[in-house]
Amino acid sequence: MTCQQTQALIQSHGSAVLTTGPNTYALYVRRYSNACDGSEIPAVGFVQTLDGQCLVHRCREPLYTPPG
Repeated sequence: MTCQQTQALIQSHGSAVLTTGPNTYALYVRRYSNACDGSEIPAVGFVQTLDGQCLVHRCREPLYTPPG
């Protein structure tokens, strides 16, 4: 798929599991999504597509959590 097709797939479904290599997969989500677990947030990531590197979002723990 092209980058545009990949981004459209994630946008239309809210999230998508994509391959990241042989026998490995990751969940990619919309930029503003509630698909992440617990304290995770959507963070910038990149996947390889037919037309190069493509900006997408993955669920990750935040780098900084304010005291609370």
